[in-house]
Amino acid sequence: MTEMKMPRVMIAAPGSGSGKTMITCGLLELLRRAGRPISFKCGPDYIDPMFHRFVLNIPSRNLDTFFTAPDRTRSLMGKACMKEEADLAVIEGVMGYYDGLGGVSVRGSSYELSVQTGTPVILVVNGRGMSLSIAALIRGFMDMYPDQMIRGVILNRVSKVVCERLTPIIEEKLGIAVIGYVPETEMICFPSRHLGLMMPEEIVSLREQIQKFASLLEETLDIRKLKKIAEAAEPLNWKEDPMHVQRPEDAGSGKLRIGVAMDAAFCFYYEDNLDFLRELGAEIVYFSPLTDAALPENLSGLYMGGGYPELHGEQLSQNASMKQSIREAVEGGMPCLAECGAFMYLHEAMEDADGRFWPMVGLVPGKAVKKGRLVRFGYAVLTSETDTILGPKGLQMPVHEFHYWDTTCEEGCFEAHKPLTERRWHCMYQKKQLLAGFPHFYFQADEEMALHYVEACRNYADGYL
Repeated sequence: MTEMKMPRVMIAAPGSGSGKTMITCGLLELLRRAGRPISFKCGPDYIDPMFHRFVLNIPSRNLDTFFTAPDRTRSLMGKACMKEEADLAVIEGVMGYYDGLGGVSVRGSSYELSVQTGTPVILVVNGRGMSLSIAALIRGFMDMYPDQMIRGVILNRVSKVVCERLTPIIEEKLGIAVIGYVPETEMICFPSRHLGLMMPEEIVSLREQIQKFASLLEETLDIRKLKKIAEAAEPLNWKEDPMHVQRPEDAGSGKLRIGVAMDAAFCFYYEDNLDFLRELGAEIVYFSPLTDAALPENLSGLYMGGGYPELHGEQLSQNASMKQSIREAVEGGMPCLAECGAFMYLHEAMEDADGRFWPMVGLVPGKAVKKGRLVRFGYAVLTSETDTILGPKGLQMPVHEFHYWDTTCEEGCFEAHKPLTERRWHCMYQKKQLLAGFPHFYFQADEEMALHYVEACRNYADGYL
């Protein structure tokens, strides 16, 4: 059993749009000025962790109780805290505090994560247009489940006067701390689009906005109260599970080189996926399908994630040498795992955000087409109907999907099942050692996925096809 003292809080809310990401970023900046905070995101989100990383300049990781068992979840959190030598951890919640699987379960919710990690919760309540009813709303959340972890509240979009009047009522009647308030302000704005917030690099003067907002929070929040709640968290503990580790002969040798697409079009990756590949002896070699002329030399495999290829259709299409380099490598037997946006890029053609079709790599038959609506969203469990680079026939893998585009390719080597429903469909295109589809994989959910993928890459590097 491993145990560590780690002060920590979760920033949660009654629902989406309450100001979690904005307040989390402001708090991280404020804590960064006098310490070494680390951040996490509850659930399968790629964009919010980009904002965390933008503030702290260290990786932000996902913690997801649908994907991992409690011990593995606590282990991932604890090891990340040790790696970054953090003195306080901040978890940003997902959706509403109790919102989980299928909208009718707490599985995968912020609540479940807070309980499994023993993390005190600060509830961010949008109090605009409310007064005493704020206390009633908080009471409802506290009464929902007896083991809830709500220990404090931040009143968002209220005035100083309202906060001062409500603080004694909330603290006396509910027994939780009022950390403070956030007034209506236009000094910070996070624009959004179809997959969520715009990426940090796209927002003009974002760093200045966050710095000003943090200075505002310094005046309106009692950070001492927040730290006191964080320090009251029980020690974080976990049982070491028998994780497979890298083979010494491969570690750092440069023999196993995995190319990872990383640019404005392809940037959706779980940090723990990349870390796990490194633990298994792989060197991560980044490349850009947008701007590089060809793949890096001496690659053993490709891992291409999601992102926004639909916003860069023309540039991706016109980079003919990169398309040819990828096509020749994969047709030559190089293992390639392509998720969501990369799956779209590998089609014969892709429709961009403006409705124009562009020739793409041509490894997947058919077109990636814009549907104008959310096609699939949420968790699923895949069952392999044949051997793939991720494992043998019959292997089950939890995944997540979130996409507004679809494919005309009807081939699928996995059966997908949406939990708590009877919905089933086929997905994932396979040819030789290419495996491509809309689902996003999390290697920590089942290490066999990463082990089989790395073994396929190793065999390719050794000349065994």
